Amino acid sequence: MVQQAEFTLTPRSRGFHLVTDEVLSHLPPLPDAGLVHLFVKHTSAGLSINENADPDVRNDLGAIFDRLVGERETYYTHTLEGDDDMPAHAKSTLTGVELTIPVTRGRLNLGTWQGIYLCEFRNRAPGRRIVATIIA
Repeated sequence: MVQQAEFTLTPRSRGFHLVTDEVLSHLPPLPDAGLVHLFVKHTSAGLSINENADPDVRNDLGAIFDRLVGERETYYTHTLEGDDDMPAHAKSTLTGVELTIPVTRGRLNLGTWQGIYLCEFRNRAPGRRIVATIIA
C-alpha cells in the first residue's frame, strides 16, 4: 500500500529548524511497518536528520553552512534574486531535498536524539511544500 500527502510547512527564516512534530501532524496514521519518504519541492531549502535536543547544534550548522558557502562571491553569475539565492541553491545541493525514514510499530524509527530538520537557506522564504509518501 502506498499513500501520499502534500502539505506546506510554516514559513521560517534562514536556519536549521526542527520540524518533526509539524511533519507528523500532516501524515495519515502510519502503518505497523514501512517507510516514509519526504521530499521538499524547492531548490533553496533542504531536509536533514540531526540532533533534536540541543538548539546549539542547529545554530552551529547554520554558521558552518554560511562559512562553507558565502554570499556575494565574485564568481557567482546567478545573482538577480538576492545575495542569499545562489548560496541557497548550493546549500540545498549539499543537504539534499529528500529523506527516507523507517516506520516500526506505527512510528518513525528515529534514534533517541534524531529529528527532522527543514534546512532553510533563504533569509525570507514562503512555507515549503513537502510531499510525503508512506509505503507499507
